[in-house]
Amino acid sequence: MAVAATQTLEHLDRGPLSKDELAALVARDIPQGSYVNLGIGQPTTVADHLSADSGVVLHTENGMLGMGRAAQGDEIDPDLINAGKVPVTEPPGAAYFHHADSFAMMRGGHLDVCVLGAFQVSATGDLANWHTGAPDAIPAVGGAMDLAIGAKDVFVMMTLFAKDGTAKLVSECTYPLTGVGCVSRVYTDRALFLVGADGATVVETFGMSVEELDERLDIDLRTL
Repeated sequence: MAVAATQTLEHLDRGPLSKDELAALVARDIPQGSYVNLGIGQPTTVADHLSADSGVVLHTENGMLGMGRAAQGDEIDPDLINAGKVPVTEPPGAAYFHHADSFAMMRGGHLDVCVLGAFQVSATGDLANWHTGAPDAIPAVGGAMDLAIGAKDVFVMMTLFAKDGTAKLVSECTYPLTGVGCVSRVYTDRALFLVGADGATVVETFGMSVEELDERLDIDLRTL
């Protein structure tokens, strides 16, 4: 996989990744032939960047295996949607099943990778993505907890900084947790990180140096 770099790469001649570039980066790192769930929101765009020969089989929690990319124009069927209600295509071999069977696949360890959004991720891989804890916030856990503990690898896609400038990769999550120590990689517009019991490692940066990241993130960063 492309993430197995031998040294940290700094791309200082450009700005942060666009949403499409971020989705393409995640798609690049999904192993050939994996069974993958793409979470609601930005993670669903990864489907549009998987090559036809990747062998990746997409699972959606509302009951479809072998989901295709987002539907466009005449392809759109309002009855054929992913878990985020986005119309999708139906490649040959796609299968449909009950919602309960879909969750059994998630909980039973049958997914190789899931890609989720997040409010916060800790340097040790804790995930907070269902509730900010604010009194007026609407909780939206969906199948996130099932995916967090059921998938063999959990990738997170998010912006590195919130609208107020605070970092979303933190030493310890302050929002209610979805899962503990479940995240292995964090893909952001500013950098790609490996996270886990040993802390956070910077693999690649986009428009920021490792030194600049170190100044803005209140965690101990390692490099390859």
